[in-house]
Amino acid sequence: MRFAADVKGELARIEPALACCRRAELEGLLFQGGSGIRTLDPSTARVAMRLGAGPATRDGAERGSAARHHLAVMVPQADLPWRWGAAADCDRRAFMRGVVLGSGSLSFSTSGPHVEFVFRRPSRAGTLRRRLASVGIRAAISERRGRSVVYLKGREEVASLLHLTGAHGALLEFAADQVGRDVQNRLNRLLNAEAANVHRTVRAAERQVRAIDRLAVTHQLDSLSPGLRAVADARRAHPAEDLEALAASLDISRSAVHHRLRRLEQLAATPPSRRRATA
Repeated sequence: MRFAADVKGELARIEPALACCRRAELEGLLFQGGSGIRTLDPSTARVAMRLGAGPATRDGAERGSAARHHLAVMVPQADLPWRWGAAADCDRRAFMRGVVLGSGSLSFSTSGPHVEFVFRRPSRAGTLRRRLASVGIRAAISERRGRSVVYLKGREEVASLLHLTGAHGALLEFAADQVGRDVQNRLNRLLNAEAANVHRTVRAAERQVRAIDRLAVTHQLDSLSPGLRAVADARRAHPAEDLEALAASLDISRSAVHHRLRRLEQLAATPPSRRRATA
């Protein structure tokens, strides 16, 4: 699966054709609050520069012994407020694309996909959750170190967000990854089931051979009926064969082989004085 930066890069390359969509995407970028964008992602900074027509500057924040340089883009305030309730579907998609670029953190790992949005103001988290719900995407909210976190963890929810925001390349790769996982899981189940079957067959064959050997030690094989004796000889000659192979070699049914082997085990477990050889 691609890195999260690749997903944001794909979203950043989408250029809305309509002015209303450009305005909506800019509102999404600014959803964190404030009059500008401050980001570590160059793709997000380019989108902010394109939509806000403002230059990008660099600033640094010390983290331990290393400096993390952010790109900051100041965006002029619009004259009229933008309203989600009155927005068209294309504007809502553009807004969500801006929120992902400006506030989203994406993770695609072996443990599953994870998307989250961290806000200083709890009201923003609640608003985003309601807006996601209105477009059919379920999200949850948690608190982390005094911040409100809106997060999506299910594969279906993350796929819906990728589709909504226009990350179609990432969505195709995401779906292909899911298909690959499903095929691998099914293959693993089949292999595990086959291994279990082989293990059961081997244990049963070992148990049957021991029973036949006990009958041989007590000189009971010669007194067996022809049907039982034929199955006993076939099992001793082919201890690793399954019931289908034994049945084919004797030209009888699998159920007949199973029944006669079970009868041989019963005879071996019966005291000699009480044994009666029957087919």
